Amino acid sequence: MQEEVKDKITEVVKEDIWGRIKDVLNYGFHFGEGDKAIDITLGLLILVIVSFLATSYILKGIRKLYTRRMSEVDTQKFISVFKFIKYIAYIIVVFAVLSLAGVNVTPVLAASAALLVGLGLALQDLFKDVIGGVFIIVDKSLLVGDVIEINGKVGRVIDIKLRTTRAITRDDKIFIVPNHKFISDTIYNYTQNHKTTREYVKVGVAYGSDTQLVKDLMLKSVTEDNRILKRPKPFVLFEDFGDSALVFSVYFFISDSFIDPGIKSDIRFKIDKLFREHKVTIPFPQRDVHLFTQNVESISSSNKTEIDNEKEKE
Repeated sequence: MQEEVKDKITEVVKEDIWGRIKDVLNYGFHFGEGDKAIDITLGLLILVIVSFLATSYILKGIRKLYTRRMSEVDTQKFISVFKFIKYIAYIIVVFAVLSLAGVNVTPVLAASAALLVGLGLALQDLFKDVIGGVFIIVDKSLLVGDVIEINGKVGRVIDIKLRTTRAITRDDKIFIVPNHKFISDTIYNYTQNHKTTREYVKVGVAYGSDTQLVKDLMLKSVTEDNRILKRPKPFVLFEDFGDSALVFSVYFFISDSFIDPGIKSDIRFKIDKLFREHKVTIPFPQRDVHLFTQNVESISSSNKTEIDNEKEKE
């Protein structure tokens, strides 16, 4: 008796409940017959939505797993990479669902391959920028806040995206660098290893100046500036015996190379003031000009003799 009841319930579930669910899921548009049939149903749309949601959650989980030990700045940079991967995954899901719906995606894939070849040739610079952005994010060769020099322009990096990197110059102007430049060109990163950089100011003094006094004055010009680090200590080098001057350079270390033009300017003002107070001369460029002259009368007589000789020959 109990077995008959169970069989009855199973039959009702299969035929009535599950049958109605299948009817609802199969509700939609049906085109063609046999192998060429295309079915766009409610169940297919639900499958698309579920596939998108599942793909999104899986990628989100992978991203959290991969970036769980990264800083907030690095995590934000990886968002662009995962967005790119997510779009590719969505395209794959769409083709898979179309194939389940009965659409022959082979011609579409073949046409897409030809289209992608042409598109790749047209957008090869864009692809190079994207690949460059991925490399920058993965190997951390460039970080937000780094001070870089490219094509003679110095700027502080304020934003790194998948295709471009933005930096602000010392004049508060934004310049945008395609990411492939960081792969193909030579870029100076002032703060790759650490924030501290060594800078210098060069000056020439007249021959005969007290070189020890010059050294002391140049050290004094930098030791009183609180923007200059005490460690490592500043130092002075006697660079060269120049054409018109004895050449000295004072070297110092700062923690923000982005503002070094202002620091160097202040140091030059201090050096000029100290040199004036201690009678140290900064010479002008000098050149010696030697003039050779002859007696005017001797030149005239020699010219006259030459003229007479020419007349006699004629």
